[in-house]
Amino acid sequence: MADTDRQFEGEQSLSEPNVYLSLTYEPLDSKIAMDRVKSPKAGAVVLFAGCTRDSFADKPVTHLRYTTYAPLALRSMQSIARYIRSAHDLVAISITHRLGQVDIGEESILIAISAPHRQAAWRAGEECLERVKASVEIWKEEWFENGGVWRSNRDGSAGVPVNNGGKGDASDEQIANAAGSL
Repeated sequence: MADTDRQFEGEQSLSEPNVYLSLTYEPLDSKIAMDRVKSPKAGAVVLFAGCTRDSFADKPVTHLRYTTYAPLALRSMQSIARYIRSAHDLVAISITHRLGQVDIGEESILIAISAPHRQAAWRAGEECLERVKASVEIWKEEWFENGGVWRSNRDGSAGVPVNNGGKGDASDEQIANAAGSL
């Protein structure tokens, strides 16, 4: 999907007290993510920023491209955030995932956590990231110099090779096959 084929402009979000979830095609802002969770009740604020690296399995990566069905992904993120907030007795949680093309060094996900104490914040951030990568309906195309490959939103789960002149458009069959491998 080319960035000109965005599903929406701005940000799609869900929020409730102390839980903020969003998807956007725009570059992510760590200050905004942290401001969403800061509170006088929190002695710890932890921010995880997942960035596009320049290689995967010794192959040079040119960029990543993410796609989703926003309403479904937001509901899945909400379920995860509610669970993590309760399980770790957090003050607040924010998860923002970028869609479209994400170049080397740019952030694709920000997870901000606030908690009364640091141990809970660290543990919650790690568990949240693993749950998002394992189960949120966001699909990733990892692009190399000679084409790309669909992956679920976690490392190592190779999907359907994408080699269509670098346009990033996948057929319905490719998307279904990639989704079926989740």
